[in-house]
Amino acid sequence: MQGDHFIGHLPSNPQWAIDGETLYFKWNREQAYSDSLYAYHLKSSKTIKTDFETEYALPSAYGTYNKDKSLKVYSKRGDVYLLNLKNQVITQITNTEEYEDSPHFTDHGTKVAYVKGNNLYSWDIGRGTTTQLTNFIPEKKEKNKSEKDEWLYNDQLALFDVLRTRKDKNDRAEELNKRFEAKAPLSINPKGKTVSNIKISPDGKFITYLTSKSPSDGDGTIVPHFVTESGYTEDQKTRTKVGDEPTEYELFVYDIQNRKVYPVVLDNLEGLDYVPEYTNDYPDKPYENKNRIGYITGPIWNNSGKYAVLDINTNDYKDRWIVLLNIEDGTVVNLDHQHDQAWIAGPGIGGYRGGAIGWMPDDKSIWFQSEKTGYSHLYVMDVNSKKAKALTSGNFEIYDPKISKDEKRWYFTANKNHPGDRQFYSMPLSGGKLQQLTQMTGGNEVVLSPDERKMAILHSYTNKPTELYLQDNPVWGKSKVEAKQITFSTTQEFKEYPWRDPEVITFNAKDGVAVHARLYKPNADVKNKAAVIFVHGAGYLQNAHKWWSSYYREYMFHNLLVDNGYTVLDIDYRGSAGYGRDWRTGIYRHMGGKDLSDQVDGAQFLVDQLGVDKDKIGIYGGSYGGFITLMGMFNAPETFTAGAAIRSVGDWAAYNHGYTARILNTPVTDSLAYRRSSPIYFAEGLQGDLLILHGMVDDNVHFQDMVRLSQRLIELEKHNWEMALYPVERHGFVEPSSWTDEYTRIYKLFQKSLLNK
Repeated sequence: MQGDHFIGHLPSNPQWAIDGETLYFKWNREQAYSDSLYAYHLKSSKTIKTDFETEYALPSAYGTYNKDKSLKVYSKRGDVYLLNLKNQVITQITNTEEYEDSPHFTDHGTKVAYVKGNNLYSWDIGRGTTTQLTNFIPEKKEKNKSEKDEWLYNDQLALFDVLRTRKDKNDRAEELNKRFEAKAPLSINPKGKTVSNIKISPDGKFITYLTSKSPSDGDGTIVPHFVTESGYTEDQKTRTKVGDEPTEYELFVYDIQNRKVYPVVLDNLEGLDYVPEYTNDYPDKPYENKNRIGYITGPIWNNSGKYAVLDINTNDYKDRWIVLLNIEDGTVVNLDHQHDQAWIAGPGIGGYRGGAIGWMPDDKSIWFQSEKTGYSHLYVMDVNSKKAKALTSGNFEIYDPKISKDEKRWYFTANKNHPGDRQFYSMPLSGGKLQQLTQMTGGNEVVLSPDERKMAILHSYTNKPTELYLQDNPVWGKSKVEAKQITFSTTQEFKEYPWRDPEVITFNAKDGVAVHARLYKPNADVKNKAAVIFVHGAGYLQNAHKWWSSYYREYMFHNLLVDNGYTVLDIDYRGSAGYGRDWRTGIYRHMGGKDLSDQVDGAQFLVDQLGVDKDKIGIYGGSYGGFITLMGMFNAPETFTAGAAIRSVGDWAAYNHGYTARILNTPVTDSLAYRRSSPIYFAEGLQGDLLILHGMVDDNVHFQDMVRLSQRLIELEKHNWEMALYPVERHGFVEPSSWTDEYTRIYKLFQKSLLNK
């Protein structure tokens, strides 16, 4: 439970130097308080810790390129920089206490635009001059004169020459000022709305900006902090609960030359008037969603600046549109409409913002991802003909597609070989055969060198934590390439234990589908016929895979359980990532339905196939895993004898809007979904031994949720439950002492309840 101090601090964030001769990455091999920047020099094969000046001057790994990719502009520490990729010279464009970000090229690559103080500025590369392009100001409200005051005003002017003369002089000055103002940026009143996503077109003629208006904040939940430096209880105000009125978004165009502002009109979007099918369950309840437009990403311009597309989500999360924008009048043309009766998501498709999207080298076709076939795949579409073509297909998913520097091929990650094995691939630009570039089973996160001839790989395996490797890129002709490990991070203490490589298996659920899971089996001489089922968190997350798990403490705990004779099953239940659309949406309108039955079917598999005693099965998990644990203890008491619910959701109506409304809609519009999905309504079903563990300052799943559940258990006169509280912990525990206490209690629960020890 000591985390990185026991395992070792693992490398992260690899980044190549401009010349490709040095590979930088974050690491902490000295057990310091935080990671430092290290550099691996390819010529000497030596790794050294960099000094402050080197790290300070290192360009950002992110940024925007000009048309021929000779220049890159990026922001770092709140300032804007221009990098000349030919001579490797860095020019600092801004150096201020104010924060500048979102830099991009404009005026056909001759200027750099950036945002400062919620206004757009441009910097002329040749002249070095800076120009303010927008001026967002609140509207001045003049007090209306009463009839009496208006009469008095006119009477004063009629009586006194000096007042008339002064007024005339002021009026003339104002007229003159208006002529000067015509040369300045147009003053734009956002009418109380928040302005964001400010961009200028490649030709420098049009500026687009997004306005948002959030509903009234509502009542946020107060999270009290009891253990504080001051000695007093201190309150933290956190989020509201699911069901808030949606934020209103609107995209505007500012025509700089003609000094006019107009909205982008989206009333012709296909299916904009859609009424969700679930409303059929409420025939007497009127459904109304006056403005379904959610977040608008873009515009994304092509290189020539002729075309721009927008990526639009709905506030009920059920539609995604990709449209062509006519910048001159703010109209749009539908290109691709993705709809899901449940909710739109999946790799590269979008979540809280837009999905992966870009322009092909022909400058008239876009690429994007879609779950049209049930799995997230790569598509291209000509924006003129609107003809779409699938570049990849099959029962696997595509992650992070990118066009090569020479524009001849794609690079992306995919789980083509196995849902739990991610490899890096290349494919011809027009589609075709996939070439697998990495060979190590597990997880492979690849960062290509500037010339794309070498690959930095963050690789891990089930029982081998992440290390950094270097490998030649096979697309350049080498038939046999091997990855060279350049970091060795694990501690001697960690390496002394023979960490298990659990088998990734499938078992059949009652509805006939194959469920993937990690299986840990004890040796026959210690097997106690007891089993523990682990439920991963987040819902949409994958853990029955072949790389080092983000649940590494749980992985090590499972090894301890197996040492003591337990069989452990770690299931990728319905709702998990990596298995396509149908698996992802299998929990729509009923969390605690198929995601719970998958655990029950897993328990039956343990009994039928592995000789586990049906009365010796426990279940545990955190967050979403804690929620399933509660549902299992309440709704499947004949299956689970004991359960440990960590940082659990007890009532989905108390959770946040962005996550919950996707899956269950809202409590007002779909109360049935919340009623059948929330453990608090099923607490009377508790029969086995339940341990609840929760951080008291959890600002994600509020501690209040478990306080309410405990009151419900008290009123039901249930006595076979306990609660362990952690006064200084939020959702993700930090202190090793808290982790140790938590898992010691869980282990004791299983020992006592399953083995009577």
